[in-house]
Amino acid sequence: MTDLPHPLTGRPHPSPVPPASGWPGDPTDARTADVPAGPWRELDAAISTCRRCPRLVDWREEVAHAKRASYAGEPYWGRPVPGFGATDAGVLVVGLAPAAHGANRTGRVFTGDRSGDWLYAGLHRAGLATQPTSVHAGDGLELVGARVAAAVRCAPPANKPTPAERDACAPFLDVELGLLAPHLRVVVALGSFGWAAALTALGRAGSAVPRPRPRFAHAAEVDLPSLPGGTGPLVLLGCYHPSQQNTFTGRLTEPMLDAVLGRAAALG
Repeated sequence: MTDLPHPLTGRPHPSPVPPASGWPGDPTDARTADVPAGPWRELDAAISTCRRCPRLVDWREEVAHAKRASYAGEPYWGRPVPGFGATDAGVLVVGLAPAAHGANRTGRVFTGDRSGDWLYAGLHRAGLATQPTSVHAGDGLELVGARVAAAVRCAPPANKPTPAERDACAPFLDVELGLLAPHLRVVVALGSFGWAAALTALGRAGSAVPRPRPRFAHAAEVDLPSLPGGTGPLVLLGCYHPSQQNTFTGRLTEPMLDAVLGRAAALG
């Protein structure tokens, strides 16, 4: 397959992008990794090279080869997508999974699609991002006291991972929570899938999740005990996912998103 130039660097890459080939932010490449050597880069590298789920591997790579017509002239990342943002974040945002032509193309979570446009603009308004747009890995965006991750790290067909695929990815979020524990104050769960994944992961990580389990709702707020290694209690916030289905219909508006992210910034 012909290599195509990265939209920002101009460096040619095949699709999917091989590890350690100079892609911006690739944790397998010391030249371009966003994080220094250590446990964070080890986690991100393990995520970005995972092949545990054959259906997801086949789908993400099929999409990377076929491409959407509007992106036919650029390479697709086509690999699992690590979290993005501060490694000492007080706020962690948990979403569902990469979009086939969004993060699966750009290599950065919630980047290159309408959902990401909404999310990063909201994070910027809340003071948690240095710019209101996230176009592609390597575009200069940094998160301030915040980190964004997905419960499932590969783009799934029809945006619907199976329970087995969800569970195969769960250990990555567990490690992420463990690394963030000394700093973490708030978890923002996007949609019911993110809510369930966050609650389950927090329980596995050692926080006492209430029984019966709290139900998802927009602007829902749940107080939780500190994680092991943490220095204070946690708050779980619910937010409608910024999908086009929700934003186009008005189910989620900018003021609604701003209220949740503003609350997270104040608590974090």
